[in-house]
Amino acid sequence: MNGRRLQVVFFMTDSGTEPVRDWLKSLGNDDRKIIGEDIKTVQFGWPLGMPLVRKLETDLWEVRVQLPNRIARVLFTAQDRTMILLHGFIKKSQKTPAADLNVARKRLAQFKGHGQ
Repeated sequence: MNGRRLQVVFFMTDSGTEPVRDWLKSLGNDDRKIIGEDIKTVQFGWPLGMPLVRKLETDLWEVRVQLPNRIARVLFTAQDRTMILLHGFIKKSQKTPAADLNVARKRLAQFKGHGQ
């Protein structure tokens, strides 16, 4: 696998959209590049811990991205050497918002239900 420990894929909804890819496209080039580099660090260095990766609960982790003037999070699961990007958002408070956590949980359940 030429040095990569994980393959990175975007979670896909039943309607065929990739919410994390769409979110990334909505960001500026600089932010996108920083987030991409951090995801790549996880991809090649897995398993990683703090400060870049934090486990939130069973099968759910966050990539902790420091952007120039704000903080981004990419929530993901890792299964069978694959990193599935479930949800991305700009963090506005100390704690991961319950709504964002719930989005990731729902997508994780959907992913597992499809046996993708």
